[in-house]
Amino acid sequence: MNYTRLTIALGLAALTAACGKRAETPVAAETNQAAPAATMSVDMGNMAMAPAATAAIKAKGHGTVTAIDKAAGTITLDHGPIPEAKWPAMTMAFKAAPAITDAVKVGDKVDFDLTLTGNAGEVTAIHKQP
Repeated sequence: MNYTRLTIALGLAALTAACGKRAETPVAAETNQAAPAATMSVDMGNMAMAPAATAAIKAKGHGTVTAIDKAAGTITLDHGPIPEAKWPAMTMAFKAAPAITDAVKVGDKVDFDLTLTGNAGEVTAIHKQP
């Protein structure tokens, strides 16, 4: 039963630390029983839930091709804001399949589709702007 108390105490400490609150030791009866479930609730009303780092986001962008590295399989784009990723305008390199890197050249203005995972992205489609 001591393992149960330790597990509950560590879990509550981790939850309260994540909320920025001071951790308190749960109060349990002296009969080697775990603390009641009601004492383990945490108010998470003001915490924003971020998407999992592995959750892929589909996004669209507009920009200019500034570099192509076929050996590395990357394309560098000077793009405008990408609202789906909450990114401002910037220049960055993305993974890209050979069909993507072969379809454009440096200086082309393009519309593109991205799949974003964490801070990394891959261009999945690209179209030259007229």
